[in-house]
Amino acid sequence: MWLAAGFFKMKDLLFYMAPMEGVTGYIYRQAYHQCFAPMDRYFTPFIAPKQTGNSGTEARSVSISTRERRDILPEHNRGMRVVPQILTNRWEDFLQTCGILKEEGYREVNLNLGCPSGTVTAKKKGAGFLGEPEQLEDFLLRVSQGVEEMGMELSVKTRLGVEEPGEFENLLRIYNRVPLKELIVHPRVLKDYYGNKPRLEWFGLALAESRAPVCYNGDIFSPKDLEALKERFCPGQGLERIMLGRGLIRNPGLAGELAGQRPAEISRLRRFHDLLWRGYLEMMGEERNALFKMKELWSYMQELFRADSRLLKKLKKSKSGQEYLETVEEIFETGLKN
Repeated sequence: MWLAAGFFKMKDLLFYMAPMEGVTGYIYRQAYHQCFAPMDRYFTPFIAPKQTGNSGTEARSVSISTRERRDILPEHNRGMRVVPQILTNRWEDFLQTCGILKEEGYREVNLNLGCPSGTVTAKKKGAGFLGEPEQLEDFLLRVSQGVEEMGMELSVKTRLGVEEPGEFENLLRIYNRVPLKELIVHPRVLKDYYGNKPRLEWFGLALAESRAPVCYNGDIFSPKDLEALKERFCPGQGLERIMLGRGLIRNPGLAGELAGQRPAEISRLRRFHDLLWRGYLEMMGEERNALFKMKELWSYMQELFRADSRLLKKLKKSKSGQEYLETVEEIFETGLKN
């Protein structure tokens, strides 16, 4: 959804914020957008539509949770190009959810075929849906037609398969049958979870044979990682888009560094932290839940600081806002590692 004029383009690549459940909601996106190099696109954590009604006389329909609806409200995403992601294996539910999103002004949606969580994949959703290629193909043919009729666009975020990367050949054939706006490829299979190395030869297949523009996602934690990727897949010859996930959460200044900027200074990181803390307090209404959210983020960001294990344990055990903020002050005083 366009909520501001134009892309912010970083050198020769477009950069996207990956959807991370429980992490990259609108509070995080707002704070990040104010403090760091803006993303060209921000993908929301997945929306999982719930069916209402029953199989009798009442027609089935879907709803989304209050949290999910709050996350996609236009007033919570001003100035950002936001793409909602949907998690389902029912084409009817997907299209009904698109209708809800269209009412909020969105014109592009993303299908989650990448989530490796066991609670998701056991239901044949996320990366688990990749193990049902015939059902997936029927789903995509129906969904792409419905999305087009609604005046919207469809993109897909995928892994290579469930067990073996060779599954991607058939999956790519399926993706090429539908008019995708974009194909985002995390070159691991479901069973890899986040272990093993990304299988770059299969990402190369996507670049070579995908009818849709291709975006890379996976294990970009430093400028060195990006340079290695660019040496293998030259910008201007297919590599044009990068989605950042865990690397960005560990180091919110990463996108700027990838674009040639200096690492984020500690004052910028402190402003970012304070915006998050106030935002979560306001949204959740109590310290306990805000503390839970901030501690989750610190499990990623702690690697930036010189703080020793004693301080980090103290932060993890903090039970009040005052105790937490006092510990955060100590951590920031230790300074950054680099």
